[in-house]
Amino acid sequence: MTPHTPDSLLALARNFMESRVFLTGAELDLFTLLAPEPLSLDEVTSKTGADRRALEMLLDALAAQGLLVKEAGRWRTEPTVAPFLVEGAERSVLPMVFHAANLWNNWSELTRKVVPRRADAAGAEFLAAFIGAMHVVAAPQADVIVAAVGAGGARRLLDVGGASGTYTLAFLRANPGMTATLFDRPPVVEMARVGLGAAGVLPRVTLAGGDFATDPLPPGHDLAFVSAIIHQNSPAENLALYKRIHEALVPGGRVVIRDHVMQPDRTGPRAGALFAINMLVGTASGGTYTFDEIAGGLARAGFERVRLVQAGERMDALVEAFKAP
Repeated sequence: MTPHTPDSLLALARNFMESRVFLTGAELDLFTLLAPEPLSLDEVTSKTGADRRALEMLLDALAAQGLLVKEAGRWRTEPTVAPFLVEGAERSVLPMVFHAANLWNNWSELTRKVVPRRADAAGAEFLAAFIGAMHVVAAPQADVIVAAVGAGGARRLLDVGGASGTYTLAFLRANPGMTATLFDRPPVVEMARVGLGAAGVLPRVTLAGGDFATDPLPPGHDLAFVSAIIHQNSPAENLALYKRIHEALVPGGRVVIRDHVMQPDRTGPRAGALFAINMLVGTASGGTYTFDEIAGGLARAGFERVRLVQAGERMDALVEAFKAP
């Protein structure tokens, strides 16, 4: 047996996302609907009665999985899978797929079957688990991301929504003359205090509590880092955030955004198309965005010289922009 790695274990934990997208596509009978001819979003919305925004995310995720083909803003069932996913076809496996969808809810209760009185994590426990998960994802790539960002002579970092301080620590480790402000909700800031204190960098860090969705950000910084934040927000919410970041930067300061950056047709990178579904079910209005959408928001907030520093398959794309000198 091949030994597991951190990546293989995380893949095992997330496989349900791929399955759920496929099952929902089958339950809505999208493969049968889209087999005869390609249809536009408006046409599929009309025929299914689905929510337009949610349906577009689902169709793009199915295309990213190779189950649909997207061309010129229209989707069709991938021809090689159509014989197996069209209702009534001789070799259709849809009845078994429908059965698997029916099993979904039962399997979701497995933990409570094993430990009937176990309560779901809530409140502080949920927050600690989420912040800990973000550290597990960020830690292996933080130094590589920071190297790709480059300090560019920056001396004062603003880590917006900095969580446990994984990236703050990586920036300070790579740039001995830099100081940082980590801004996040007060309970999260206290988690960061523990980790940054253990790493010995707390004297170089200002911990600021607040809500980046509503509160002004601490001013006077020449580099703002926004890691895995914008996918939580609507375009309007991101514009408001970009404006607050613009205010917090000194003239000539730079913002760098780390997130999924989608291809223009939104079917790639595959992980980003699936992550959009995660935001659909987990947030009020979040999603994943193309470079043009991100760049447009930054420009409207007053930034200039917006560019894609690097593309990425695993939420490691980087976009930078500058405040005018």
